[in-house]
Amino acid sequence: MARDRKPSRRRTHLLTASAAALTIAGIALVEIPASAAGPAKGHDVSSHQKNVHWPSAKAKGAAFAYVKATESTDYVNPFFTRQYNGARAAGIIRGAYHFALPDKSSGATQAAYFVAHGGGWKPDGWTLPPALDIEYNPYDEKHGCYGLSKARMVGWIKAFSAEVRRETGRRPVIYTTTRWWNTCTGSSTALASTHALWIARHESADAGALPAGWSYWTFWQYDNSGSLPGDQNLFNGSLSRLKKFARGY
Repeated sequence: MARDRKPSRRRTHLLTASAAALTIAGIALVEIPASAAGPAKGHDVSSHQKNVHWPSAKAKGAAFAYVKATESTDYVNPFFTRQYNGARAAGIIRGAYHFALPDKSSGATQAAYFVAHGGGWKPDGWTLPPALDIEYNPYDEKHGCYGLSKARMVGWIKAFSAEVRRETGRRPVIYTTTRWWNTCTGSSTALASTHALWIARHESADAGALPAGWSYWTFWQYDNSGSLPGDQNLFNGSLSRLKKFARGY
């Protein structure tokens, strides 16, 4: 995803995958190739996209959008409110995401900051669950795992998740890459059964091999540019399934 304060090249080193049908949070989804008509189309934006023309995005097929809300505990996307509300006004299901910097403060602290600055959720069918963007450190490539041990990284993510759930009632969607996850969490399987996966893999015909523990993806970010503003994404299911996912069913 975009880092608003210091953009850097996204890391998406992933491999290959097979189709699977599983259930997370009571929602059964089946992986569908990008060429199929089934998956709902969407995108994610940050301050880089500034004033998005949401009716145009809707006309081009956007069913959903994730909007960057916060980073660490000292940054709020200055365009967040107009982007988030603009998507809703155009009839697009939207949600908010937080860019994690685990070396700056605890998972619970960053989660509370996120929820306080737009990372909420309500079962209205228009709000996606909050999302955690956790990937290589864009500010220090020598410390891609933020200086945390594998066990501490898993603990950080668990703490973030617990606080989001305490405040919103939903577990966050986890955005990551397979290589980062397996490297920085030690291929932990501790979160896969309770968290929807948003996998990043670009310029590929499929979503690739998934992080340890996950057998299917809920969202797939397949490119960083395209017909929609920002990064291009698919939801692993139809529009009706997306609406159920948003409501928490």
